Amino acid sequence: MIKSKNNSPVYTCSFVSWQESVPLLLDAAGLKKRLASAKQVIIKPNLVEPQAPPVTTPAELVAALADYIHNTCPNLKIIIAEGCGSSSNTTWQVFEALGYTRLANLEHVTLMDLNEAPLVHMQNSKCRRWPEMYLPKVIFESFLISVPVLKAHSLAGVTLTMKNMIGLTPPAHYQQGGPWKKASFHQGIQEAVFDLNRYRTPDFTLLDATIGMQEAHLWGPTCDPPPNRLAASYDPVAIDSYGCRLLGIKWNTIGHLAMAHGTLGTADPLIVSEV
Repeated sequence: MIKSKNNSPVYTCSFVSWQESVPLLLDAAGLKKRLASAKQVIIKPNLVEPQAPPVTTPAELVAALADYIHNTCPNLKIIIAEGCGSSSNTTWQVFEALGYTRLANLEHVTLMDLNEAPLVHMQNSKCRRWPEMYLPKVIFESFLISVPVLKAHSLAGVTLTMKNMIGLTPPAHYQQGGPWKKASFHQGIQEAVFDLNRYRTPDFTLLDATIGMQEAHLWGPTCDPPPNRLAASYDPVAIDSYGCRLLGIKWNTIGHLAMAHGTLGTADPLIVSEV
């Protein structure tokens, strides 16, 4: 175990099944205690397109997470929320294609399209790329859990928990005429992701590293051999650094991680705690 001066642990375990591995990892991370003061939880998967896992977050993983939250904190409202960036599909179509619609049949779960959610206007003079942003009001009223997939990215280098936050942004302000609903993020993508996370980082991340995409986020080979792991952390920079390690990428070559290190979290050294 390597210790970090800012004490940002990453918890990780070998994958056996969603039903067995998810509760084991979340217990080790102490999620129940962190949720004690929350009123509602948003679970934010990565559903950029209606493509099957490992391109997207498995519905079975999100179901296991929602069940854990409901079983340990039964009074919490659970919202599974995404704002997909697809140029040809709505978020509701992606929910349907990937098996998320059936999760809304659970008594304790609601689905939400963040692309349609009421917004708040925010400003931060320290941000060069986004000195002002429009973001869904609900994400500031909830404990935000990000559930990304382990993937390289053709533009950003990696797409892990920090980049998963792009799904929060409304197309009305960030499409800017491009075919992709968040097209404005393609310009200065590293600083754009960093600035977005200065407005809202996830409170907790559960990373699906069971398979992994080695070269890109929508196409190309999967990791060989697959990592066959789940990982979790309250520090978005630490978990993304760990994801880079699994992909064989140096975290400090990823611009948004290099900028976030020491500001939004700690990338190196890590505490990696094997469950």
